[in-house]
This record gives sequence, structure tokens and C-alpha cells, in this order.
Amino acid sequence: MGFGGNLQRMSLPSLANAPAMLLDQPRHQLLERLTEGLDAAALNWLSGYAAGLAAQLSPHGGASTATSTTSTTFAPTAERVEHAQRATILFASQTGNGRRLAERLARNLESQGIAARAVATADYATRELAQERLLYVIASTHGDGDPPDDARACNDYLFSRRAPRLDRLSFSVLALGDSSYPKFCEIGRRFDAQFAALGGRRLGACVECDVDYEKAAAAWLQTAAESARSELHAPRLAIVTTLRTPSALATREQPFEAELLVAQQVTARGAEKRVTHLELAAPAQRLNYEPGDAVGIWHDNPPECVARVAQLLNLNLDERIGFEGRERTLGQWLTREREITRLIRPFVATQALRAQNAELNALLLAENAAALRAVLKDWQLADLLKRYPSHWTADALVAALPVLTPRLYSIASSRREVGDELHLTVAAIDYRFSDEPRYGAASRYLNALVPGSLLRAYIEPNQRFRVPSDDQRNVIMIGPGTGVAPFRGFVQERVARGASGQNWLFFGGRHLQSDFLYQAEWLDAQRRGQLQRLDVAFSRDQQQKIYVQDRLREHGADVYRWLADGAYLYVCGDAARMAPDVHAALRDVVATHGDRSPEAAEAYLAELATERRYLRDVY
Repeated sequence: MGFGGNLQRMSLPSLANAPAMLLDQPRHQLLERLTEGLDAAALNWLSGYAAGLAAQLSPHGGASTATSTTSTTFAPTAERVEHAQRATILFASQTGNGRRLAERLARNLESQGIAARAVATADYATRELAQERLLYVIASTHGDGDPPDDARACNDYLFSRRAPRLDRLSFSVLALGDSSYPKFCEIGRRFDAQFAALGGRRLGACVECDVDYEKAAAAWLQTAAESARSELHAPRLAIVTTLRTPSALATREQPFEAELLVAQQVTARGAEKRVTHLELAAPAQRLNYEPGDAVGIWHDNPPECVARVAQLLNLNLDERIGFEGRERTLGQWLTREREITRLIRPFVATQALRAQNAELNALLLAENAAALRAVLKDWQLADLLKRYPSHWTADALVAALPVLTPRLYSIASSRREVGDELHLTVAAIDYRFSDEPRYGAASRYLNALVPGSLLRAYIEPNQRFRVPSDDQRNVIMIGPGTGVAPFRGFVQERVARGASGQNWLFFGGRHLQSDFLYQAEWLDAQRRGQLQRLDVAFSRDQQQKIYVQDRLREHGADVYRWLADGAYLYVCGDAARMAPDVHAALRDVVATHGDRSPEAAEAYLAELATERRYLRDVY
């Protein structure tokens, strides 16, 4: 994924006037033309290439003596940058947290004049591993012990016979995970053990972070920066000097207040689940996105849930609480600052200590991991407090609850089609459990908004989920339910670009009459020849349930032919059940119609993933 959208492009007019950059007007104009339209990865490559040329020209192969207000050492592909004098930050990220942490560390090192590069595992050239001298790894675990999709190839290489000895490597690992799963932080642990087994020297013990990761991660980042200063004591080479101007792009920390323009229900009245189509004002200078990206939404917790927590604990929502240098009322903390609709294992463990309840303590035992996962999936804070009562003060509750995090939604539009807008497809989760009011916090918040409302938003780039750059390629898109959202943007993008490749969509829902999201748009796209194939599966419209994986097997011969001819394959939606079932169906399709064994079919799909032709956005 590289640096995503957080690295800022240099200001070319400022560069032209900087005393360190002696460019005449023709060269300045050429530079503007060269960099126009380049993405972050291309700009980083160009930066590294220029650094290598500078190293050749300097008297001792070192850095230029030119200076500027800011010095950056990002040079991801500059072969001439000495590995011994550079820190590499390798990240395996599923939702963007690992990427953001890697970029924070790279910026920190850069500010100290230390050459550094942050690289996604999917973009990392594994042949370079033997040359690395200082490596920081940020590894997320997806599900129950699985690497993120982007990290699979790197993971396989690291544990293969081809992996090199790393006797000259110093490394440190930050593991991100969810302690509700038995294989908590499994990928980070495995990476840490394998780097050591290959001869690497640990700079410190692997740091394991739970869902509420910020404090532990911040401490690791600080330690990593300190170790880089002591490890990289050799002269630094190939420092790329740039000038950076503040960006107007919204970030997770500084979101943009986007106006809601349209809110329209796209499921029929009486449908089992309400799904709403939202359109936001999204000026490109604040919320710039591409199809496949997600938007992060900072939401408020449902007022019913906030009130119920206060009632169960006999707390006053107007009581003012100071914590970590900020003062809010308890109601404000619970509404905008703390998670109350999602439970995490550490808080359950704290509640078990306070409640002194044998049943709750037993739930935390390793042999009851499945039962604990069910509780964390289905219960909210009010459920826990009612079932296992205990005493909390307001300030202790604020300190113990996890920090509220934004929710990510796949963007359902293309700028080429909608201009300065951003579209979303949001399913509302409203149901009751144990007689407590329980809601999907963000979906309830979004569905309660009316046109004219403002909501805090930012873009979460997803470089691993893009339409093919080759417009002649065919694409197969599998997106049941709201998983179809990014494919609306994909089709809009390909139509606007005049792509000659064909589009094939597999969509699934419960009932044709109530759950066929964007039905009119898909049928119109078919009529216009913009969607060449459309196959649907509505599971509850007949006695035997039919899902998208059944349609894949039904049309297996054509699916395999498209793949063999170079088609790209995309899957979006539920990670727990849909994605594994679809993968199994694809394996069957390849085995049956490609005349392969199940093992060979699995290897074929793995090769498609390595080629970035089998891409998933699952959650």
C-alpha cells in the first residue's frame, strides 16, 4: 500500500523559489508536467530515483549539502540507498491502522534526519530482506490467526526454504490483534519468532496490542525511534530534500465536516433490514478518493444506549469528568469519546474483577474462548452491566472504557460520475437483546441524519482494491448485500473511462422484492451494455437457500474461462461466512473446469492474489 494518501506532494511553486532548488523556468515546467497525476507510490519512486542520482554526484557518494526547512528520507525503491543506513518499516494492515502507525514512525524518523521507508508487505521486494539491517514490523492479525490478504505472499516467503539468514538484522515487532480470538496477535508473534529463528537480533520483546491499541502502540513507536537513533550511527546517505506545505485533505485526526445531501432508503418497506443510500458533499481538496477506498465516519453513540448505561450504574450524565487533560460531562464522554456498543476482552476482564462473579470469570478461561467471542459479538455494554452488576464511579468508567473509533464504509461512487460527492450504502442494525436497547452505533447515527446535517469524515485509502489500470481487462465482482457498494463505484469508473473490458456482477440478498440493492441501476447498466453479466441469488425466495457461491459453481465454466483470459476477481462483504464460502466455491470452479487437484486449484488462486487479480475487501 505504500504511503497511501498521507504523504503530501511538494509544492512546486515553492520549490521553484527555494534557494536550494536551482531550477530554471523550463525545467520547472517539465517537473510540473512530469509529476502531474502521479500517485503516492510513483512520487515516492521518483524521489528515491533522484536521491540515487544525487548520491552519485556528491564527492563521497553521500548526501547533498543542500538544506531546506524539512528533510524527508522516504525512498522506497532507491537501490543506491545503503541498507545499513536506513530503517525499513514493514506493515501488514487490514483496516489501515498498521499503515497509519508505520507512516507515523517514518515521519518521526524523517524529522530527525534518519533515512526511513514505510512499505506495505504487498509492495515489499522480498529479495531485499537479506540486505536489511534495521527493520520495524507492524503486523495485524485478521480473524483467528490469519494474515491480512496483502501479507500472505510475504508470510509464505518468510516461512519457506527460500528465506535467507538474517544474522546482520536488528528488528522489532508491533503486533495488532483482537484478544477475543484464541490466536491473539498470531501473525505478529509468528513474524517475531521467525525473524529471530533466521538469526535476527531483537531490539525488544514483541509488543502485543488489543483492539484499544493506541497507548501501547505509541510507547512502541517512541522506543522504535530511540533505537533507530542508536542503531543508525553511520553517516546517512541519500537524504532527499523537499519542501512540504500543509494539506487541506481531511485525516482521521482532523476530519472534514461533510454535508449530507441525500438520504434514500434502497430496500423496500417492510424489508428485514433497512439499507440507506447516502450522498455527501465531498470537495476533492478535502475528501479525495478513488473507487475502492473507504470513508471513515466519526459517529455519536445512540442516546438510548448512553442513558441506559447511566441508569444501570446510577450515574449522572451531567457530572464533569477530567481525563488525560480534557474535561467533558459523562454524557459527552459516553456519546462521542467512548465505545459502549462494542465490548473488548480487557474491559470484560475488568468487569469480572469488579463484579466478583464466578460465571463471568469462567467465561475468560481459554476453554471458553468460543463462548466469549459470542458475547463480544452479540452483547453491548448495557448487557454486560445488567447481567453482571458492579459498582463504577464515573471517572473510573471513562478511564476503563475503550476509545471510540470511527467506522469504515466502502465508497459507492466514482468522482468521474458524481463529481464533488461521495456515496455510501449503509445497513441499519436495530434489534433487542436481553430487553436492552441495542443498535449498530454508526448505522443508527447515519440513518437518523437528515439532509443538511454535517458529519465528520475522512478517506481511508485502499490501494489493494482498485479497478484494473488496463481498461481492456474483464472484471468479476462478487458483492452480496452492502458488499455491492464498491462495485457501484467500479462500474461508474469504468464506464466514465470508456473501458472496453466486460463487467460481471454477482449479487446476493434475502428477497428479490425487498433486498435487490440498486436494482434499477444494474438493470439500466445491462440495457446500456455497461454491465455485461448479472447473476443474482436470493436465499429466502425458495425452499432451498441459494447464495452467490452457488451461482459461481453454476456458471463455473464461464468464470474459469474469464479468469484464464486475464480477468480480475473482486470479493467484498462478510469475512466470517461469505468470504470463506466464496473462496471454497472458486477453488471448486478452478479444480473442476481447470482439471486441477484441490491443492493445485488453491495454488492457482494464490497466484491470482500475488498477481493482484484476486482482491478482497472483507470485514
